[in-house]
Amino acid sequence: MARYWAIAPYEAKNSDFYNKIWEFDKTNNTISIGWGELGNISEMDRITLTNKIAEKWPGSRAAKMIWAFYHEIKLGDIILARRGRKTLVSIGKVTKEAYYEPGKNPLLSPPNDSHSNFIDVEWFDQPQNKEFSDIIFPMHTVYEIAVAQYHSIVEGSEIPQPQVESEGVIEDQSSFVLEKYLEDFIISNFNTIFNGSLKIFVDIDGNAGQQYTTDGIGTIDILAMEPATNSFVVIELKKGRPSDQVVGQILRYMGWVKQTLCKEGQDVKGLVICRDPDQKMSYALSMTSDIQVKYYNVSFKLEDTPAPAKNK
Repeated sequence: MARYWAIAPYEAKNSDFYNKIWEFDKTNNTISIGWGELGNISEMDRITLTNKIAEKWPGSRAAKMIWAFYHEIKLGDIILARRGRKTLVSIGKVTKEAYYEPGKNPLLSPPNDSHSNFIDVEWFDQPQNKEFSDIIFPMHTVYEIAVAQYHSIVEGSEIPQPQVESEGVIEDQSSFVLEKYLEDFIISNFNTIFNGSLKIFVDIDGNAGQQYTTDGIGTIDILAMEPATNSFVVIELKKGRPSDQVVGQILRYMGWVKQTLCKEGQDVKGLVICRDPDQKMSYALSMTSDIQVKYYNVSFKLEDTPAPAKNK
């Protein structure tokens, strides 16, 4: 059965090199990734690869992505080439598994010719350059996506929001929709909201903490750091979900951060942001001191006359 992979040929913010890389890849039915500084990755076992990356870029999580590129992506798998986190540039089928060929792209020159790792792909005519209003891709260069998400990307103009049920009752969907935009608002006003007490986490690969992808256990809404204590803070928006699901999820993410990202002596805290009190969630969280709850409110109403002007 085919698997589905999102791959970014290059950083979208560097449009010049992205265009040179994608122009070649698209024309020549291939897709490439960097890390050419490591040499011939195809000949390395996983331990050697991990050690070389740790030596060159301490703390990097690139080993998992590179290993997947060479050893998990197979003939017949589907590749979604992305630009940034909101644009699907093309979709294609793998026709040749990963190989190492330095200098293959003649549009690149030193020191920017490190795209030496290739997979051959038969690119489809459609869809191409499909843009979404919301983030649909993780920041990782190589990442497997679920088949349901693939069909949503290809067949729908937006990723459909899930129907969330609790004991057979649909939870508050207006809350879910609102909080989809609330996350972007929080990110855009992060320093003001938290008054500098928290900072958005950015890992060594440049992946920021919004919609932070873990290794197979889900996506953290916001991953932050608390400078005063040098602690990680996992932030989850309740999004109309059942309380047990929210508590279980944030604990799972906190455990992953503790085992994967924390250095010796670092702690992990949790923060749930929701609109209304939830007694079930309060009971659950009363058993741990590591997770806080904060409430937001939104005031919006129409008036027949404008509000009085504020004195400047």
